[in-house]
Amino acid sequence: MSKPYVVGIDIGGTNTVFGIVDARGVVLASSSIKTRKHSTIEAYLDELHTELTKLLEANDAIGKIHGIGIGAPNANYYTGTIESGVNLPWPTPIPLAQLVSDKFGIPVSITNDANAAAIGEMTYGAARGLKDFIMITLGTGVGSGIVINGQLVYGHDGFAGELGHIIVKRNNGRLCGCGRCGCLETYCSATGVARTAREFLEARSNEPSLLRNIPTEDITSKDVYDAAIAGDKLAKDVFEFTGDILGAALADFTVFSAPEAFILFGGLAKSGELLMKPLRESMEKNMIKIWKGKVKILLSELKEADAAVLGASALGWEAKQMPTPSAIPVTPTPAVPQVTPATTPQA
Repeated sequence: MSKPYVVGIDIGGTNTVFGIVDARGVVLASSSIKTRKHSTIEAYLDELHTELTKLLEANDAIGKIHGIGIGAPNANYYTGTIESGVNLPWPTPIPLAQLVSDKFGIPVSITNDANAAAIGEMTYGAARGLKDFIMITLGTGVGSGIVINGQLVYGHDGFAGELGHIIVKRNNGRLCGCGRCGCLETYCSATGVARTAREFLEARSNEPSLLRNIPTEDITSKDVYDAAIAGDKLAKDVFEFTGDILGAALADFTVFSAPEAFILFGGLAKSGELLMKPLRESMEKNMIKIWKGKVKILLSELKEADAAVLGASALGWEAKQMPTPSAIPVTPTPAVPQVTPATTPQA
């Protein structure tokens, strides 16, 4: 292979992680930049170019990159555009594939960040051998990647699978960045957990809590986790509340595609039994009888940074076949692309 590497880029609401990946699926080197510190997409791309170029030079990979694959919020596989990145600081739409390709002079393909994580998990992680599963990413928001019969579901316009924006609270639900109220991600993301903690602290003003030692607006999901591990009842109740909502949502998602497993990925998924116990109980309590006891809940087997980077990198191998985003019509219904990378990782 004349160009033995690809670059995988995972753009999150807080951080952007990127890495150089070889044909066996090994991440040779990786680095990151802050997504939110840039007020414009141009400034962001300038830093990405600078830092990724440094990584390529340090690993003797200049001129050896076959393609770049990107996972980003609301990224459309078909158009190469971020259409509505509610967790990103820049105006949308953003023709990201074209901008990055122009910046680096390398073919680029993009998909939703959660879809990229699902591809990585299916190829290298807990979903190996599974043909029907749903990836749930619990980060700044709640993302999902739906795989049915071995194929990632994109829908007719490239936006299928936004399960984080299923409404779970119809009355008096929290305002979501998408503009609706009561979305799953306003309750079960890392930011949702912090928001719940603040609401509990206000509603239960006479109850002591370790979280009262932190300025209210500075509370993070990690603070809530640390307090819960230390035995703080209010913090434990936050996780109970979160797990109950997420479990019920997974039971509803099962009705849609009957997955063999849900795979949880992201920092919040590492909360252990604080989250998993109420999640499992709620899922089984709300599950239709024919699926009770059938659907597994698995944790990602990949390092947090690697999952989306590896999934995005799989798109890098096919990037040369992708037309430029401006050449792709939005209206016609395209064929659903295969998600299996051209290379298979070695054991």
